[in-house]
Amino acid sequence: MNATADRLEFAPPATPGLLRAFALAMLAHGLLVVALTLSVQWRRDAQIISAEAELWSAIPQAVAPKLQEAPEPPPVVQPKVPPAPKELDQPTQAEIALEREKRRIEKQKQLELDQREKAKQAKLKEDKLKADKLKADQAKQAEAAKQLALEKKKAALEEKQLQAQRDKNLARIAGLANATGSPSATGTATVATGPSASYGGRIRARIKPNIVFTEEVVGNPNATVEVRTAPDGTIVGRKLLKSSGDKGWDEAVLKAIDKTEVLPRDTDGRVPPLLEISFKPKD
Repeated sequence: MNATADRLEFAPPATPGLLRAFALAMLAHGLLVVALTLSVQWRRDAQIISAEAELWSAIPQAVAPKLQEAPEPPPVVQPKVPPAPKELDQPTQAEIALEREKRRIEKQKQLELDQREKAKQAKLKEDKLKADKLKADQAKQAEAAKQLALEKKKAALEEKQLQAQRDKNLARIAGLANATGSPSATGTATVATGPSASYGGRIRARIKPNIVFTEEVVGNPNATVEVRTAPDGTIVGRKLLKSSGDKGWDEAVLKAIDKTEVLPRDTDGRVPPLLEISFKPKD
């Protein structure tokens, strides 16, 4: 007894609510079984019992025709009714006036474009006519210039032929008049009017002693002077035609001509009215 009492004393205490938990577990299992039974019962197929029997009648009867199913009527097609057009808003007087003005402006613009195009075409036509006329005038002028050149060339040729004939006639007349020229002379006068071949040397020989020039020059520059004389040989004027490049030599030559005053006569006893003489310091 003591041993049992001691064991019970040291045993763990009993779990509280054990009976209540057991009862709830049994209730939950019972509800689960009921739910499973109900969910399976509606799936069972009903058993159909079939039987065959042969019936005989005392009087034979014809079999009735097989029932024919009436054909289905064709489907009725309903006609499509177009939707009713939307009622358009009636334009106001201001909109009508605005549309008219817009059309008038567009018409005016188109008219102006047409007028510009016509003016452009007319201008092009006028320019083409002017160009054609100018080309024709240039062709006429070129042809006229060509004809004028031919006429001038022909006139020059005729003049040359006439001059040759006149020269021949003058030479013949000069020969008949006992001209003093040599047979090889080409002039037409009976007496030569120009200076003789040695007259230039005589003129320079007369003027050069009067030249006073002591400066040194580079090279041998040439000063050309034009001298005008009276019939008796008196010098009435002189002019430097071409400078030698040395102003001192040019001045010395002009002063020597002024100092000479009178030129000698040529072999025919005359003095040419106009002479062109060249002077070089080293000649």
